[in-house]
Amino acid sequence: MKRVRLALILLLCVSLLYTGCRALRRPGTEQGGLKQEPAISLYVAETGEKKRLKMEEYIKGVVAAEMDPTWPVEALAAQAILARTFTLERMESTGGVPERGTDASTSVEEFQAYDQGRINDNVIKAVDRTRGETAKYRGRYIKAWFFSDGGGLTAASAEEGLAYNKEPSPYVHSVKDPGSAITVPENKSWRAEFSLADVREAVKKATGSDPGPVTRVAVSQTGPSGRVTALEINGASVSGPALRLALGSEKMRSTLLTALKVEGGKLVVSGRGFGHGVGMSQWGARALASQGKTAEQIVSYFFKDIEIVKEWK
Repeated sequence: MKRVRLALILLLCVSLLYTGCRALRRPGTEQGGLKQEPAISLYVAETGEKKRLKMEEYIKGVVAAEMDPTWPVEALAAQAILARTFTLERMESTGGVPERGTDASTSVEEFQAYDQGRINDNVIKAVDRTRGETAKYRGRYIKAWFFSDGGGLTAASAEEGLAYNKEPSPYVHSVKDPGSAITVPENKSWRAEFSLADVREAVKKATGSDPGPVTRVAVSQTGPSGRVTALEINGASVSGPALRLALGSEKMRSTLLTALKVEGGKLVVSGRGFGHGVGMSQWGARALASQGKTAEQIVSYFFKDIEIVKEWK
């Protein structure tokens, strides 16, 4: 009798352990995705508060902040698919924003941009139209990268545009960016100047080593799309994407450079496009939407061999 009781207890423990493991799985890890729309916790960086809201309400605030809310609905809808994918992928891979103890954050440095005040009818239509839709590659959420303008051509890989090589991202490829025909002038051609002292500090920040007073800067390597992947500064090799971030990504608008020279005590840089170039071009999404393409077609244009999956109704 004691043996029977012991067996029943062990069976119950195994059953609880199994069901407990299932309950702890992150979103999207089970075949078929989620059954219903999840609620998420959001850290509001502007106030320091934490709040809970439905996923779709959160996505509306992200789309409104990340893209011009007056743009075509299908362009905004493409952004919604990527915003939803980005959120679920981060929740699954890193637990969201562990340092805040939340699933998401309104800080662009920590997560995605978010602005509830910019939500309009266009944004609501776009998010509702793609409700629950995410982008997956072989059953897993993709790294949903996007940027402003590709300067005519998107990056061939995450490594080329972002120096990202932590894991493979075979769904990233180089395609023509139709947004370059309609983008703003500062994206078609830009020029920036940096003091050599600032360049020296940027190199120290990017590499951890002091190159000394900067006297020579040259491109040493470019990727398939023409983006600078490495530079030689005083004989030291520096990652193109890392130097861009260190100098300021708003000023050094891309790594798709057309000119680079040391002149008059400054580093003078010229280029095309705005952003890292990996994944979806927002101006490209606008151009394709204006041509009658759907959000799903837009996302599938910029990311190859993916499928759009509806996670909840």
